[in-house]
Amino acid sequence: MKKENMATGCGLPTGMITRARAAALCRRAEVLPLEQPTAKPDESQAQGGNSKRGILDESTCAASQTAALKHKKRAVLKDVTNTFRESSCKDHISAAGTEAKEIVRTKSAPSKAKSCIVSKSSNLGSAISDRTVTGEDDAKNKILEQVQEVSFLEEEEETADSVDLEETASISQPGIIHDLKNVEDVEFVDLGSLNRLEFTNIDADQTNPQMCSLYATDIYTNLRANELIQRPSSDYMEIKQHDINERMRGILIDWLVEVSEEYKLAPDTLYLTVHIIDFYLSENYIARSRLQLLGTTCMLIASKYEEICAPRVEQFCFVTDNTYTKEEVLKMESQVLNYIGFRLSVPTIETFLRRFIRAAQASYRVPALTFGHLANYLAELTLVEYCFLKFLPSAIAASAVFLAKWTLDQSTPPWNLTLQHYTSYKSVDLKPAVLEMQLLQSNSKNCSLKAIHEKYNQPKFESVAALTSPELLPSLFC
Repeated sequence: MKKENMATGCGLPTGMITRARAAALCRRAEVLPLEQPTAKPDESQAQGGNSKRGILDESTCAASQTAALKHKKRAVLKDVTNTFRESSCKDHISAAGTEAKEIVRTKSAPSKAKSCIVSKSSNLGSAISDRTVTGEDDAKNKILEQVQEVSFLEEEEETADSVDLEETASISQPGIIHDLKNVEDVEFVDLGSLNRLEFTNIDADQTNPQMCSLYATDIYTNLRANELIQRPSSDYMEIKQHDINERMRGILIDWLVEVSEEYKLAPDTLYLTVHIIDFYLSENYIARSRLQLLGTTCMLIASKYEEICAPRVEQFCFVTDNTYTKEEVLKMESQVLNYIGFRLSVPTIETFLRRFIRAAQASYRVPALTFGHLANYLAELTLVEYCFLKFLPSAIAASAVFLAKWTLDQSTPPWNLTLQHYTSYKSVDLKPAVLEMQLLQSNSKNCSLKAIHEKYNQPKFESVAALTSPELLPSLFC
């Protein structure tokens, strides 16, 4: 190498520095002294008098020294003790979580799956303990491979014991949520007690979408709240009405039963008609000459709401022997709807009766058709009686089911835990309504209002109106 290409201050070549030469300089920098003697002014001028060359040589030497110093600082970064401690804490935490998951799985998984997971957990723990400070990246990759392998085995184990998990879920009660996040929660679950159900679940069959099995509980909870809100007064005859009495109300409803049979209206239409009549009379005075107009108009409103093909206004005028004109009926319709605020979605006795009959049939031996007809007959008997307004519609429906079961079968108590669960009534709560309903059933033949009795004495209803119930025992209401 020529003398002119040598830097006097640092002893390194000063020509064009390529990448290869820069790499070589970095490798040689380890043997260079950290401090280089500064060239004297006399000596720098003696080298050809090229001041630019001298400046370039000095900058090149300084750059080489800086590169050497930086390389030595990188050597210090090889000590990854702090990084290793931080990652070790994270890995120990994740390992503890993995062990917790394995504890949960070993409580319900087969023995073969237990041994497989426990062995892999020990391998994972050994891999973590064998990690060294010299190969952080390699240790991370190794740990990652072990975790992926354990996850794959966990998926195989979950597939293997899926049958056991389904059997465990099948005996779970509604409303019980199993939280497997904490190990303590699993230890206190008594699976044996879950199998002893106290009532029959009538909403277990979800194949029929019309039964609304998923939402039935919430629907009837809302209906129970609404029956308290939209409830007619039970003493409006004594407070608000002075021109009509209980007897006139009974005659009107008995006549409306015949009208509903004449036009083949649904039972829901009849129950809604009676509800609108009582709700309107609770706050509005009416003369006896217009009581039939009110009844006809309320049935027209209920028909429009419940029926697919409701009778026309002219047909309702005809059944009154044209006592009222079409204009009078429409005017009364406007007054009733404005008073009730067009709130026609109200729970009636029939609304609860369907649900309660279904709950009773879950453990009933007598043919369901006869039982259903008898329960509907007992419920309709209460429509003509003003004294039953003091009972809630759900209580009347439950009492009808109670008395119908006792009438058809005295070998078993008429009230059980299934009915108590779905009606929210105990037998002692129904005692007043059941006793009064039995009096109606026994005196139906002697009653002058015979429309309901004649309706359910037909063969299509299996003549359930002719049935009577034996004496109610005090032990039935315990």
